[in-house]
Amino acid sequence: MQAEQLLNNRYRVDGLLGNGGMALVYVGTDTLLRRRVAIKVLRDQYAADDDFVRRFSYEAQSAAKLSHPNIVNVYDFGRENDAYYIVMELVDGATLAELLREERVLPENVAIDYAIQIASGLAYAHRQELLHRDVKPANILITKDDVVKLSDFGIARAVSENSLGATQPGMVMGSVAYISPEQAQNHEIDERSDLYSVGVVLYQMLTGALPFTADTPVAVALKHVTEPAPQLEPDASGVSPAIAAIVSRLLRKNRHDRFASATELASALREARERPLVAHAASFGEPPAGRIPPGAPPPRPSLSPDRPPLTDGVGELIAEHEEPHRPDRRWIVWIVMPVLLLAAVLIGFFALRSDLFGPARNITLPSVEGQSSTVAQQTLFQLGLRPTVTEEASETVPVDHVIRQDPAAGTKLAKDAPVALVVSEGLPLVTVPNVKGFSAADAQRTLTDAKLRAKITQIYNATIPTGIVIDVNPGAGAQARQGSAIALSVSKGIAPVSVPSVINLTLEDARHALAAAHLSFTVTQTANDAIPADIVASQSPDPGAFAPPNSSVAIVVSTGPTSTEIPNVVGNDPDTAQATLTQAAFVPVLNYNVDAKGPPGKVAFQNPNAGSQAKKGSKVTIFVTVPGTVPDVAGMTLDDAKLALVAAGYKVGNIAYTPDATVAPGTVVRTEPEGSMRLNPGESVNLTVMQTAQ
Repeated sequence: MQAEQLLNNRYRVDGLLGNGGMALVYVGTDTLLRRRVAIKVLRDQYAADDDFVRRFSYEAQSAAKLSHPNIVNVYDFGRENDAYYIVMELVDGATLAELLREERVLPENVAIDYAIQIASGLAYAHRQELLHRDVKPANILITKDDVVKLSDFGIARAVSENSLGATQPGMVMGSVAYISPEQAQNHEIDERSDLYSVGVVLYQMLTGALPFTADTPVAVALKHVTEPAPQLEPDASGVSPAIAAIVSRLLRKNRHDRFASATELASALREARERPLVAHAASFGEPPAGRIPPGAPPPRPSLSPDRPPLTDGVGELIAEHEEPHRPDRRWIVWIVMPVLLLAAVLIGFFALRSDLFGPARNITLPSVEGQSSTVAQQTLFQLGLRPTVTEEASETVPVDHVIRQDPAAGTKLAKDAPVALVVSEGLPLVTVPNVKGFSAADAQRTLTDAKLRAKITQIYNATIPTGIVIDVNPGAGAQARQGSAIALSVSKGIAPVSVPSVINLTLEDARHALAAAHLSFTVTQTANDAIPADIVASQSPDPGAFAPPNSSVAIVVSTGPTSTEIPNVVGNDPDTAQATLTQAAFVPVLNYNVDAKGPPGKVAFQNPNAGSQAKKGSKVTIFVTVPGTVPDVAGMTLDDAKLALVAAGYKVGNIAYTPDATVAPGTVVRTEPEGSMRLNPGESVNLTVMQTAQ
């Protein structure tokens, strides 16, 4: 579409807004209602495919049924020459996908608000017996006032009264990252399938990631079918328990375990926003009865768990109760005290005698060298000895094993005698050498000489050459055990860049996109009947592949349709000439040549000339000879008069009927302007016709 082009004499194209796989989207103006609109135009290469045209038409019919604040309104559908277009509401804002690329994670209250609006729009569509089937951030528009609007019902399908949308066999619709398990398996789906996709979108808004990722779309689809969705742990993610429960319920494999409708989901989201803990416990039944919801403070333990609390007034009664009188027993102390003093003297005497003669040394100390520290200490404790432990580095004795003991094995010891154990704390400590800035090979050799090992992790770095050590952990000068691993971060050089898709872009737009990705390009041109001139038809490497920065991307640019010979239509009548040119893949343009002497109603000449080469789809102007005066059609039938006027290069204007004439009913009485009057070709001639009998 060209700027200022007018569709259906009403919709003016103002500029390109965006492009998708099937269609281009332009911003335009409805000149009748004086409002800005979006115009979605089916790509030329698909306009010739009946299946694509039917799908495009169905999108307009499906979306036109829906009039809701959270759904993009569709105003019109039409065709201009070979271009099919949909006129829809122009949303001033961005897609949710663009918003997530910028912010990654949305605040919980914003995510809830967006999810409520998405659910409201889906609830209305479901009430109209229409499923969306492709709920994803790219199809969710956010206005500058934070109003959410669902778009792209292009793969929606009408639903029957008994079942919401059984899919045709073999047809899996929707984007694989957001597809429901039943949709991925070609099973029957219903409105709860859309709710699963809402759950994926809500998960992504809250975490900045998708619940399921893999290297291929097939692997992602299999995960949707077979793997349980990751749980949002409130403590780890910061998501409230109620919202975590909602996401968990939306992402359940069995659709019967999800919310029953979008309306129920919207209500649950509102409840979760207002009362997160109550909503979590009451609405969803999670956690089970008797358990404390995550994040809720535990109940305080009772000081008397086995006894009911005292009732009011009991405490005062106990405090006021007087203790009964007890007899004085102080006389007992005067009798017991002498006995205790005598016992103390006897104990001291025998203890002193034991020290004088020495303790009995009847415990033979066994050898515990080489044993683990725990086993050795247990052995000595069981013998009645008192082990003490100190640590020492050793290159021969394993860590936490006894190197030596004191006294030596075989020594006779008394009970409770001390035994000193020296336990290995492992290999000796060595100083980590400074290998930062070394090559990876030199760093490994240096660490090996220091009796250390290297554990290499490669990372991208834009400033340090490939293979050079960027960082060392533990750092240089630190102490580490012999044989321990030292982490080396080694540069992989500049990180590769993701190759952007430039297919279907103009050569100039492709140049800007590749330059922004720090890539250059080479151009090869080729003719293509389906792709307009100066549009990129293919690229290598493919979109999404990784390539070194400043490397070259090979792009193939279309030169437009192939050239073919223009047929000769001079001397033909206009209809025949136009049909001949159309069949030869040219666009005929009718013009008139005023020549009173030439053969009226015949092509006098054409531009370009017959036999010359031109691209398919280009315009060929034919000049039809006309006299330049209004033909006299009075007395002719209405049909004959119309043919005569068209043959003379005029349009049939207004037709009026009169009973006041002498001519036969149904015949022309007069024209305006009258016959033989000069009039420029292409203008309208009004007819007055004799009224037929009633």
